[in-house]
Amino acid sequence: MLNRRNFLTAAVGVAAATGLAACAKDDGSSTASSGGGSKAITLGFSQVGSESGWRTANSDSVKSAAKEAGYTLKFSDAQQKQENQISAIRNYIAQKVDVIAFSPVVVTGWDAVLKEAKAAKIPVVLTDRSVETSDQSLYVTLVGSDFTDEGRRAARMLEKVLETAGHKGAVKIAQLEGTTGAAPAIERAKGFKEVMDAEHKDDWKIVASQTGDFTRAGGKQVMAAFLQSNSDINVLFAHNDDMAIGAIQAIEAAGKKPGKDILIVSIDGVKDGFVAMSEGKINGIVECNPLLGPQLMEVVKKVHGGEKVERWIKTKESDFTQDQAKDALPTRKY
Repeated sequence: MLNRRNFLTAAVGVAAATGLAACAKDDGSSTASSGGGSKAITLGFSQVGSESGWRTANSDSVKSAAKEAGYTLKFSDAQQKQENQISAIRNYIAQKVDVIAFSPVVVTGWDAVLKEAKAAKIPVVLTDRSVETSDQSLYVTLVGSDFTDEGRRAARMLEKVLETAGHKGAVKIAQLEGTTGAAPAIERAKGFKEVMDAEHKDDWKIVASQTGDFTRAGGKQVMAAFLQSNSDINVLFAHNDDMAIGAIQAIEAAGKKPGKDILIVSIDGVKDGFVAMSEGKINGIVECNPLLGPQLMEVVKKVHGGEKVERWIKTKESDFTQDQAKDALPTRKY
């Protein structure tokens, strides 16, 4: 897979009236005047789905920023299926949009459709997630987070949490992974393991690890299974807040106290995650900023105008411990 840390040194047509092919959910297009009588930029955006609070906030950010910028936005919800995204992108190519942006479901399998976009001279911008491709010229840039570093930050957060809890002895970790094959799942696991193997190989051990598909239902179901097979788990590392919240339900159903019997570190920073943290049920959260819309629209403007942009445009993020939860909660708008 393409190493995101090296980005800075190194998205069949069907007419608009028939909607998107396959079963992608087409939310239609919105148009706003760009002023001065000039033609508005038309942006085709394919979203992963609506699997979490983070994703909903990300979609809302893209839609509101496009409206504010005066772009014509053609938005599609892929319902977490790669084939739906490929169909949407081909639709955007057929409609001759100015720029295509998408947040890829998984990292592989994009070369063919990206080559079609390149042949049509439509620039492609990745948002949130990276792809693995044989030709980096098939897309212009990535606007999003450093997921590997988020995994490292989660390990550092766990160090703080263990110290605060006064934990001594073996650390038996359950890991709730994101969608199999998705960049955040791969890279967050990688970053966490880097720190664990380098500094905690004698006392930390991942005893159970499985995908919860970034959903609350998945987190609850998988955590329940973990507790049946590994009743002595004392730490949960969840790749997102929604899975952590689902896991909390399973932990409580098993008669244990989340945040005490099982210490929890998760990634995202959505409002519901902060609520759980303020209640003492999550011990620490590593932020992943979903509000990419304004950055994306600025990049789209530059790309459409032929300006050169960096290969990776990072978002700014913070980390939060339990004692910061109540003060930080009012700032969560998503």
